[in-house]
Amino acid sequence: MGKIGGIIKEIVTTVLLAFVLALLIRTYVVEARLIPSGSMLPTIQQQDRVLVNKLIYSLNEPQRHDIIVFEAPVSTGKSRDDFIKRVIGLPGETVEIKGGQVYIDGNPLAEDYIMEAPNYNFGPVKVPEDSIFVLGDNRNASYDSHLWDSWLHLDKIKGEAFVRYWPPGRIGRITN
Repeated sequence: MGKIGGIIKEIVTTVLLAFVLALLIRTYVVEARLIPSGSMLPTIQQQDRVLVNKLIYSLNEPQRHDIIVFEAPVSTGKSRDDFIKRVIGLPGETVEIKGGQVYIDGNPLAEDYIMEAPNYNFGPVKVPEDSIFVLGDNRNASYDSHLWDSWLHLDKIKGEAFVRYWPPGRIGRITN
C-alpha cells in the first residue's frame, strides 16, 4: 500500500496544485469570457469567446480604442453585470456625438471599426478625471456611456479583451 499510497498522494497534490494555479490565474491574470450581445459588432460577434488580460491596467492606463471588460456602472437587472465596450473618451476630455460623428475635444475621431455611424446626438460632456467614456462598435444598438446617467470609473475596469479563441475560424488577436 505504500507505493500506491504515494502515487495517490502525488496525483491528489498535482490536481490540487493545478486547481489552485488555475484559480489564481483566472482571478488575477487572464479570464475567458463569452460575448452575449451584438453591441461590439462587427469587431466581436455575438457568442465569440475572448480572453481578458486582467493585469494590464495595474501597469498602464486605458488608452483610446482599447476594448475593455468592466463592471457596469448601472444595473441591468441581470446576475452578471459585466460589459465589453471600446474606450472613446479619456479623463479630462470633452466628448460630443453629432451628425453621425464622434468628436474628442472638438476634433473628429477616425473610426474604421464601427458597424454604422451613430444616429443620435450626445453632449458635449467633459469626462471626469477618474472616469472614461465607452461606446460599443455597434453604436446604434449598444447600451453604453451615451445612455447611462453615470460615469464608468477607472476602478470598475476588469481588463482588456485581447484575443478571440472561439470560433476556430476567427481565432486571433482583437485589434484596436
